[in-house]
Amino acid sequence: MALHLLKRPTSEVQALAQALIDAKAQIGHCSICFNLSAAPVCDICRAPSRDQHTLCVVADARDVIALEKTREYKGKYHVLGGLISPMDGIGPEQLHIGPLVHRVHKEGIKEVIIAISPSIEGDTTTLYIAQLLKSLTRVTRIAFGLPMGGDLEYADEVTLARAIEGRREIS
Repeated sequence: MALHLLKRPTSEVQALAQALIDAKAQIGHCSICFNLSAAPVCDICRAPSRDQHTLCVVADARDVIALEKTREYKGKYHVLGGLISPMDGIGPEQLHIGPLVHRVHKEGIKEVIIAISPSIEGDTTTLYIAQLLKSLTRVTRIAFGLPMGGDLEYADEVTLARAIEGRREIS
């Protein structure tokens, strides 16, 4: 990308730089689900047509985009903002897990689908959340049509759609 930009006129590069600065200033996080949003509450949280009783938990906003491309999931989301990783100094308190528990309790969520990529950190985060929520609601995890260590954002729509359809209860 840098080589391409070096070939472009200075005015185009300045316009791109200003567009990036503007986007950074205007985009924040939804106050409910922590997805990226230009408004205080994102479009998905505001949509009355979405299933109000199903919540899909993902690690970051890129995962929401990947799942939305499948057009299979009709509920709402909760973005954790990362995964538990003690080696990196990231514990549950650095993630949006507290607000997740509060949402499940307050909003009467009937099912939480955990859609986190399979990895050491992903499995740790999944099990931690399942332990917190299983007394409050049904907790499922997407089926594994994804390779170990793979990321949701790189999976194709068919694989993700089948993973959502094949989710199972976490015991």
